[in-house]
Amino acid sequence: MNVTSLRIATRKSQLALWQAEHVARGLREAHAALGVELVPMSTKGDLILDRSLAAIGGKGLFIKELETALQSGDAEIAVHSMKDVPAELPDGFVIGAVLPRADARDALVCPRAVRLEDLPPGARVGTSSLRRQAQLLAARPDLRIEPLRGNLNTRLRRLDEGELDAIVLACAGLVRLGWEARIAAHLSTRISLPAVGQGVIGVECRSDDPKTRALLAALEHAPTRIALTAERAFSQRLGGSCQSPVGAHATLTADGLRLEGLVAAPDGTRVLRDAIDGAPHDAAALGVRLAERLLAAGAAPLLERSHQA
Repeated sequence: MNVTSLRIATRKSQLALWQAEHVARGLREAHAALGVELVPMSTKGDLILDRSLAAIGGKGLFIKELETALQSGDAEIAVHSMKDVPAELPDGFVIGAVLPRADARDALVCPRAVRLEDLPPGARVGTSSLRRQAQLLAARPDLRIEPLRGNLNTRLRRLDEGELDAIVLACAGLVRLGWEARIAAHLSTRISLPAVGQGVIGVECRSDDPKTRALLAALEHAPTRIALTAERAFSQRLGGSCQSPVGAHATLTADGLRLEGLVAAPDGTRVLRDAIDGAPHDAAALGVRLAERLLAAGAAPLLERSHQA
C-alpha cells in the first residue's frame, strides 16, 4: 500500500488531543511501520466562547477547519467526537472508522448532591445543550439553566468557584481524562437520553483516499457503527442540528437493535419519546422510521421552537 505516515488534524483541547492520540496509538499498534503525527488546530467553535453554539452556527464549527486541512492535504485524517459531527457530511468526506463506544450517558457533576432530585430548589445548573436543558427542565422545572461553554477545565472551574451548583457533562470525556471521580451521578437514559453519537470517537478522511481508508479499517468497531448509523439516520430525517433538543441511543441486544429517540421543547414543557426494534442490518431504515413516528406525533413544531430559542 506504500503509506508510511499519517497526519491527524485535531482540536487543541485536552480531550481532543487525548482522543487523537488514542487513535494514533491504535494505528501504530495495527500498522507497525506507520508513522503518525498530530496536527493540532484551533477551530471557530473553540475561539468564540461568548455566544451560544446555536448563535454562531452549531457544533459543526468544531470540525470545519479540520475538514479544510483534509481537503488541502495538510492532514490525511481528522478525529472527532461523533456527537459534534453533523448528520450529513460535506461531499468528499467519510467517517472511515468508528472506535468502540464509551459510556454514552450524561453525568451530573456537583460537590454535594448525588442525584438530580437532591439538588436544592432553584439550583443553578450549567449546560449549553438544548437537549440537556429540555430534559433537565422536564424532570426539574424549578432548575435555573445557565449557559456553559469552553473546554472541560473551564467548565469545571466555574463549578469549583461557586458560580454554579452543578453542571452536566458527557461521562465519556470525564472518564477519558481520568476525572471519573468528579461524577456525582450517571444520569439514566430515562432522565437524559444522550446526544446522537455521544461516547463515540470517529475518524474522518477524504472519500477519494482508498489507502487511508484501508489503514483505518483496522480501527473499525462494527457494533458501534451499527448503533451510530441508526442514531444519525434518525437525526438526519428530523433535520435536527447538533444543537437541537434531539436525543437518540441505539443498543444491540440478543434480540437485535433497539433505538430510542426523543425530541423536546427547549423549556421541557413537552417531550416526545419513542423506541423501535429491528434487525441490525436495517439500522438506517429504523432510524428513519422512528424519526417519522415522532414527526407524526408533532416533533416539527418543537424543532422549530428550538431554532428560535
